[in-house]
Amino acid sequence: MAMAVIAVAGLAACRTRPPLGVVPTLDVPRFMGRWYVIACIPTWIERNAYAATETYERDAKGRILTTFTFRKGGLHGPTRSYHPLGFVAPDSGGGLWGMQFIWPIRADYRVMYVDPQYRLTLIGRNRRDYAWIMARTPRISAEQYQQMVALLKEAGYDTDALRRVPQLDGDG
Repeated sequence: MAMAVIAVAGLAACRTRPPLGVVPTLDVPRFMGRWYVIACIPTWIERNAYAATETYERDAKGRILTTFTFRKGGLHGPTRSYHPLGFVAPDSGGGLWGMQFIWPIRADYRVMYVDPQYRLTLIGRNRRDYAWIMARTPRISAEQYQQMVALLKEAGYDTDALRRVPQLDGDG
């Protein structure tokens, strides 16, 4: 019996990963605005999403008013929008958020990477179940994309689950 307990504890320890890192300091006001979803490990809402964007706006209470907009089923499909509410975790340097789709549940939302110009970002979750590569433009270079994929892989993500999100060239 003791050996079985030790074996189970050993297996659990193997599955335990360190917490997913976040950027040490995020200039939250600069992070606000529109981001195009370039690729993601999709939630059920995003599995058939095209031309997806995420827009952030900070309100007077410091909350992040979020608008997730996409075309359902194709680039010219019907537009759908969701409006979760974001909360920057205190003492997180701005990189750790709670994202609330349904009160009172706040989903883990971690800014893993943002480039110095705030043009490219990588968002993840501690469970490593969902991830988002986003940019200020609808397209990024192959080199930038591979850099983001490498960061996800290094963080313990299954990058085979990534789905490229087709984008329109402009606001279309």
